[in-house]
Amino acid sequence: QVQLVESGGGLVQPGGSLRLSCAASGSIFSINAMGWYRQAPGKQRELVAGITSVGSTNYADSVKGRFTISRDNAKNTVYLQMNSLKPEDTAVYYCNAQVMTAPMGVFRIYWGQGTQVTVSS
Repeated sequence: QVQLVESGGGLVQPGGSLRLSCAASGSIFSINAMGWYRQAPGKQRELVAGITSVGSTNYADSVKGRFTISRDNAKNTVYLQMNSLKPEDTAVYYCNAQVMTAPMGVFRIYWGQGTQVTVSS
């Protein structure tokens, strides 16, 4: 089994910064892409940022220039540095990862439990 555990959420004022972390553990043979999604109340879950195993990144237009995704492959951890936060960034943030649990297996997507980010004065 594979577990993804997020941390780093909280309450921050507009213009502030937060850094989210997501650590994967369990029966991990290989991790391909990792990503961050968010879901605001009454809205669908949306992609915030993604990163491949070799470090290629992509971002939602709404966060480009403000958020930075990175990963530490040795720690099976993905990060999301969020700067210049806006009230509209308020949401539950989820990480996911494409994980292979055994040699010659297939990649399956696993999700974390989510961490709340609230941007408010």
